Amino acid sequence: MGAVLYEMGTGHRPFQANSVLRLSDAIRCQPPVSPRTVNAAVSPELERITLKCLEKEPENRYQSAKELAVDLRRLGSSVPAPVVRPEKRAGNWRRRALLSVGITIALVLLVVGLKVDWRERVRGNLGSPHIESLAVLPLENLSRDPDQEYFADGMTEALITELAQIEALKVISRTSIMQYKGAKAPLPRIAKELKVDAVVEGSVQRSGDKIGINVQLIYAPTDRHLWAKSYERDLRDVLTLQHDVATAITREIRVKLTPQEQLHLSRAHVVNQQAYDAYLKGSYYSNRLTEQGLKKGVEYFQHAIALDPNYALAHVGLAYSYLSLGGVLGFLSTGDFLPPAKAAAIRALEIDDTLAEAHDSLADITLQYEWDWSSAEREYKRAIALNPNYAPAHQGYGTYLEVLGRFDEAISERKRAQELDPLSPIRTADIGYPLYYSGKYDLAIEQYGRALELDPNFFWSYLWIGQAYVEKGMHEEAITEIKKAVALSAGNTRVLATLAYAYAISGRRGEALKVLNDLRARSKQSYVSPYFIALIYAGLGENDRTLEWLEKAYQERHPYLVHLKVEPVFRNLRANPHFQDLLRRIGFPP
Repeated sequence: MGAVLYEMGTGHRPFQANSVLRLSDAIRCQPPVSPRTVNAAVSPELERITLKCLEKEPENRYQSAKELAVDLRRLGSSVPAPVVRPEKRAGNWRRRALLSVGITIALVLLVVGLKVDWRERVRGNLGSPHIESLAVLPLENLSRDPDQEYFADGMTEALITELAQIEALKVISRTSIMQYKGAKAPLPRIAKELKVDAVVEGSVQRSGDKIGINVQLIYAPTDRHLWAKSYERDLRDVLTLQHDVATAITREIRVKLTPQEQLHLSRAHVVNQQAYDAYLKGSYYSNRLTEQGLKKGVEYFQHAIALDPNYALAHVGLAYSYLSLGGVLGFLSTGDFLPPAKAAAIRALEIDDTLAEAHDSLADITLQYEWDWSSAEREYKRAIALNPNYAPAHQGYGTYLEVLGRFDEAISERKRAQELDPLSPIRTADIGYPLYYSGKYDLAIEQYGRALELDPNFFWSYLWIGQAYVEKGMHEEAITEIKKAVALSAGNTRVLATLAYAYAISGRRGEALKVLNDLRARSKQSYVSPYFIALIYAGLGENDRTLEWLEKAYQERHPYLVHLKVEPVFRNLRANPHFQDLLRRIGFPP
């Protein structure tokens, strides 16, 4: 009511800010400018009533609607007729009329508001709405220091991780929510795009060894604020702070927690401040998924571990960074990244066996490099049980099912990962892989196209659309798409090998050999996987050379070998005794 009266009397809102967070802070902490300072025509009595409504302390405000209504009626009946010069009479009449109308409207709003409030309370509609899914939007960096962005991003990711471990709640992954960093989109629209019931937004500010965080929970369809709170702690207590915020949110939305989830959120942790800072910087750089970023992430994670050897999350980050440097991106050979990656994952689990991320990393290692199928499935299921909202675990388990030919189950897991990370082109494209391997090339192409709608520069989609076209016999279309991937990936080794394969299949042998020779020359300066060389020889129809390079890939345990049974590129080799022996040594389950 105070806000309504203030705006009617002055033409301005009592509290103004360029973000919801700053507006919330102003309402809680800052006194409004005197209405008469803004508009001298406001009477002293109206100013008194308005400011009394806007008092910060509840006991200083009107204690009942009836009390406020009495003062408003008294004001309406006692506004004196102003003494004015004739030439000003019309303007003053308009001001008095507007003020009278304003007071009348305020009274009507008050009465209607009381009736609505009563009815809503009877119906039980003023309680917390039913919330089953939410997104934690990127926390705003109030320091405005670009060098502190890593800290705000890290706190955002930590809060997502805390909430994601609650089985009864769907929580959107970091990749999707980070696309709203700095965005000014309306919350209802964001919620609709992410398909969630509620959003958490807030701000964080670090000052020396102190950290302050403001958080609020909003029911997105109606933009209704359900809860808000500010915290200030020492940096050493930051993990406890994250638990406290997550606990408060779950309490507000009344989500049912399992005993294990309650135990996790009640744990008190003290962290080495410098180690935590190094960990956040490691996460910040590793999430870029570039060679330079991943290597910088490794350095920061190693520094965090040196400062605190028992910092489990730093070991997880180290394992993740090493695995990302190998595998699909292929920046390092298996021998260079696998031993430290596995050691970091195992050490993390020795410190804390409840870390879903560590189980997922270990599952990737046991599946793609050690071919320990039963252990891989066990670790993926354990990761999902610990954190049902961890999209990479669903994606990884989808790979496990896919390479075994259980395509429908693989699609189901990949779709679950995409639901948790709906704006990620990677998760969207992932659904296309089991479609491709099962021979449903048109459906795969459609799925990769959906990923391009999210990111037109996502080169992996162009690559796989090209591969699907090759299998459909549409060679020129395939080469056109793969060339787009080459340009966007700056000549990624895997993409170039696929282009050479397409050249070879289409009969353009000379062009295929040129790419092959270029890659073999490149291998003298940087790592080039033998699997990719085998891919080109398969396109050229040179089976003996293909098997020779697949054998080299086996010796270094390249992760793509788990797809040998379903990869159509090698269909002509499936009856070959050497190829069958290779499958036997990889140990595919029957």
